[in-house]
Amino acid sequence: MNDVSHSATVGVVIDGHALTVPAGTTVLAAAAEIGVAIPTLCYHPNLTPNAVCRMCMVEPKRGRTLIPACVAPCVEGLEVSTNTARVQRARKVILELLHATVDCSEAPQITDYTARFGADPARFAGGERRAVAVKDDNPFYVRDYSKCILCWRCVQVCADDVQNTFALTLGQRGFDTTVATFFDAPMPDTTCVFCGNCVEVCPTGALKGKQEWLLEQGLSLAEIRQQNRRSRRGRERSAEARTDKHS
Repeated sequence: MNDVSHSATVGVVIDGHALTVPAGTTVLAAAAEIGVAIPTLCYHPNLTPNAVCRMCMVEPKRGRTLIPACVAPCVEGLEVSTNTARVQRARKVILELLHATVDCSEAPQITDYTARFGADPARFAGGERRAVAVKDDNPFYVRDYSKCILCWRCVQVCADDVQNTFALTLGQRGFDTTVATFFDAPMPDTTCVFCGNCVEVCPTGALKGKQEWLLEQGLSLAEIRQQNRRSRRGRERSAEARTDKHS
């Protein structure tokens, strides 16, 4: 059996442009080489692609279904179009469904794509929305899952893609699926080290730094500092009480 060299290349055609790329290159990466920017939401260059948002769907010349460019590998003879009427229609519906179920007011990518693809945010108005109370259980950031599009970025960056902390997971099922901690524990009681990576990769404002969030609630910097001091004293007293209990 002959081994396939890692330097093997394949020829593909993207939007009529023929190019040669290393075997295994994703359609998304190959398109970027010729200046074609395929829309994405869940994709992040430093995380494992998972294709959950489906915004990067492209249309192959041979095949019945659209394929996700972020995970679809280039194979010899592959021909795809990245902006056909069918592709645009699919992206438009995805955006309209997101607007119908979550708060997209702090998601600049979604706002830009909504205008670009002519999506109607009110098309599916009246349906059930993801209404989740803001989780404010630590001094560093808040979690507002009413803005969460379940892109998995925070779960991945907390797991073995970057941090190897595994503080976050997915809980519930179906429409009620949400990012959660194990056993829904408060964040300080998990393995979280408060590195901030999850906040950094969140594309919708579902995760936000505590000070930024408090400023948006109308608190002044002086009030925030005072609140932080009270919270710190409270944590210190709680720690002392736990120590006394076990001594």
